[in-house]
Amino acid sequence: MSHSRSFRAALARSLTVLPLLTLPVALSGCGFQPLYGTQGAKNTVPVEDELKQVYVANIPERTGQLMRLALQQNMAGDGPENPTGYTLYAQPNIGQEAIDIHADNTSGRIRINAHAHWRLYTVEQNPKLLAEGDASSMDGYSSLYEQYFAQTLNSETAIARVTQALAEQVTQQVATWFRTHAAPSVKRAQGPKTYYPTPNAMPDSEKQSPMEEEGADAIPDMATGRGAPSAGAL
Repeated sequence: MSHSRSFRAALARSLTVLPLLTLPVALSGCGFQPLYGTQGAKNTVPVEDELKQVYVANIPERTGQLMRLALQQNMAGDGPENPTGYTLYAQPNIGQEAIDIHADNTSGRIRINAHAHWRLYTVEQNPKLLAEGDASSMDGYSSLYEQYFAQTLNSETAIARVTQALAEQVTQQVATWFRTHAAPSVKRAQGPKTYYPTPNAMPDSEKQSPMEEEGADAIPDMATGRGAPSAGAL
């Protein structure tokens, strides 16, 4: 089984509750529906067909090439791609930091913090921004200063893992947007705010966890595949 096909299968399982297989009528009124599947007359184009119409724009540098290749594989799935409907721009940012500092000031572990911001545009003379969002991942590898080639291999392997993780998150968010077509949230001018924990982000301290502010409908953006509006050109 190819990686893209196994990823789609895992994605479908993650967004489909088990009772749906035996009680579709009972759960249809509760809002539980698989991401990849039919949705009656409301959903004329399957999500997988929409994903195949996404053209992934070039991403500079080696890490960008790895992420773009993973995105292309995830978007195309097991069939021929037809990237003529949308353009996806992704901007990954990958940093490394030394942890497990020894007495001689060497490090026994390297931690990789990765983040990517994406934007989905229409393909036309004046492209329109449809959705945007963020993905994050964390990984690491052990330091082997006395084995240079092993150290290089560990670094390249870990970076490949985080770029793959970023690509999978971006694909899931884009697929969620194709299902919901949720508009970018507009923050309220006043009133109390609700914050949700972000499990994939790095904590600011040992006593404080990363949090995401609610959208206009009190739902976090990561649950709808949308992002908060921001200024910027293509």
